[in-house]
Amino acid sequence: MTKGHAPFFLAAAGFAVVAIGWWLAILAGAAPSPPGWSAPRWHAHEMLLGYTIAVITGFLFTAGRNWTGQPTPAGALLAGYAALWIVGRIAVSTPYPIAAGIVNAAFPIAVAAGLAVPLVRSHNRRNYFFVGLFIMLGLVTLAIHLAHAGYFAWPARAGLQVGLDVVLFIIAVMAGRVVPMFTNNAIRGANATRNATVEKASLGGVILLIVADLLQIDPAWIGVLALVVAIAHAARLSLWRPWRTLATPLVWVLHAAYAWVVVYLVLRALAAWGLVPAPLAVHALTIGVIGGMTIGMMTRTARGHSGRPLVADGFEVAAYALVQAAALIRVFGGIALPSLYVDTVVASGLCWSAAFALYAVRYWPMLTRARLDGKPG
Repeated sequence: MTKGHAPFFLAAAGFAVVAIGWWLAILAGAAPSPPGWSAPRWHAHEMLLGYTIAVITGFLFTAGRNWTGQPTPAGALLAGYAALWIVGRIAVSTPYPIAAGIVNAAFPIAVAAGLAVPLVRSHNRRNYFFVGLFIMLGLVTLAIHLAHAGYFAWPARAGLQVGLDVVLFIIAVMAGRVVPMFTNNAIRGANATRNATVEKASLGGVILLIVADLLQIDPAWIGVLALVVAIAHAARLSLWRPWRTLATPLVWVLHAAYAWVVVYLVLRALAAWGLVPAPLAVHALTIGVIGGMTIGMMTRTARGHSGRPLVADGFEVAAYALVQAAALIRVFGGIALPSLYVDTVVASGLCWSAAFALYAVRYWPMLTRARLDGKPG
């Protein structure tokens, strides 16, 4: 595997199935929580700092090579990165919180170094900020573990929220670059566009949310900020003409994922004002945005870098639909059927697990064999 996406996409897909399966077993009373963790906190940690970071790493290691023309981690070094990530997953499930914190913080910082080398060599200043964001994720991860071990007071939810904010910013930046381009390339006359003012408002708004969450300002003001940022992202999405993508699954999945950004920000505002439970907003982001965007990019990137046509087949469409169903059930099922809350969590988890099991089975051959066209990668 010479491209960074291959091991990390496969590992993330497998982990998405196993981690959610364990989470559902904990809810059913059939499995214990990892030592020292409450089940919800472990679940949140692993889906953000395990699954999500793995997918973003795989994408950026491959994209970084394309951006710079310089090598990114491959071969034994890439295997070392994958091993460090796996050790992190194991460490979280042991009764050694400091060791777990060090290993899990080391991974995003190591990724930052792996990205920095080709970016600096090629003077690709446009993407230097990814290095800073991964360093920030490493520091946030260490802070979460140190606070969890009792070394200083920082609410667990606050640390995870900052991590979610950073991931949202990464996704918002990448979506702004690729979604309009993919839309126009795939659909004649789509006319997906970008507007400089809208771009600054949407991305700048997420940066303000990061700062607000770091400072832990009054929730009422965070609600106001989230609602304003939601309007900016709704305007951004409308410029991409999502209604013109419905016949092209490989594109509409990205638009659907981005629509969840707006849903998340609106629900976050409502949660800040005490009108809906906060976990519903969080899952609009983690399942709807992160799940939808990652399954979309994992399929597109794997197809493109294996020399296959950029067309979704029945496996991909099923996986996309299952992730969307997982988000709809978890978020709106929780709102409409509060008395069946646990049932909606289980149903959502089963849809999620099925989606990524499909991906793992379908894409294992693509990601472990040579390209069809004989090119490297």
